[in-house]
Amino acid sequence: MDILAYQESFINFLQKQHLEREPKNLYDPIKYILKLGGKRVRPMLTLMAADIFSGDYKAALPAAFAVEVFHNFTLVHDDIMDDAPLRRGHETVHEKWDVNTGILSGDAMLILAYQYFENYSPSVFRALAQLFSKTALEVCDGQQLDVDFETRNDVTIEEYINMIRLKTSVLVGAALKMGAIVAEVAEEQAQLLYDFGLNLGVAFQLQDDYLDAFGDPETFGKQVGGDIIENKKTYLYLKALEVVSASDKAILIELFNGEEKNIEKKVKKVTTLFEANNIPDYTRQLIEKYTNKSFEYLKELDVSEEAKQGLRAFGEKLMNRNV
Repeated sequence: MDILAYQESFINFLQKQHLEREPKNLYDPIKYILKLGGKRVRPMLTLMAADIFSGDYKAALPAAFAVEVFHNFTLVHDDIMDDAPLRRGHETVHEKWDVNTGILSGDAMLILAYQYFENYSPSVFRALAQLFSKTALEVCDGQQLDVDFETRNDVTIEEYINMIRLKTSVLVGAALKMGAIVAEVAEEQAQLLYDFGLNLGVAFQLQDDYLDAFGDPETFGKQVGGDIIENKKTYLYLKALEVVSASDKAILIELFNGEEKNIEKKVKKVTTLFEANNIPDYTRQLIEKYTNKSFEYLKELDVSEEAKQGLRAFGEKLMNRNV
């Protein structure tokens, strides 16, 4: 497995896509968000899965591109819903253009993603489209739960984990399974990769939550403390409610329900409470739990030990990121 080769091939494929279309106000935002970079985790997983099963990762490039386009579509719409100013260290689409442009360009991205499955045979197209439709709807389910949680004070950790499974993890699992579908492997093997990705995706989102509160603004690429500002009931907040004193619990609830005008002061108060109650440690322990759970599925994969080690190393690298 050659991650650098995957990245180079994917970027070359992306650059060859004809996004110079009319009307420009529809397609320029698509070109902008796709070329902002990012970790490209999901398309790399699609190429990796195809490679370990067939040795022909380039056959999975259209599917990998569909995954990346869909992922970026969700980011464009999420940023509108969160009124987020930054994405990958740059202006969000709705800030650079406007909200209406962000909505319509996002809609076009969803349709564009589906079109890339037309590069495959009817049987592969059908399997990809079925998985993609299921995944896209689950992502919407997760996004709605995330919105609902903002106005609820009785969210449980179990509910939160289910929400991030839907909003984030299912796409990580699907990205891997799509590569296996392109390689036309048995369903059982494709599902093992999906389950590996599903658990890795939970760990990935928990790491994102951790970095949102404690990341370096220079490397994180998003507004640090954004979840706190938006009153998101992340694992950090929910775990804090479990372990803090009664007085600190009252302070936390007030901070997440009140109207603190000074957002920097609010973020500082919350992160100080988190640190004083070992919330970063609890979060890292849960990240490790889901990462290790994901690795369990690799044991039954019918691929070389070298391929399994490559997948494991990729997962470990994701969990040690700072962006």
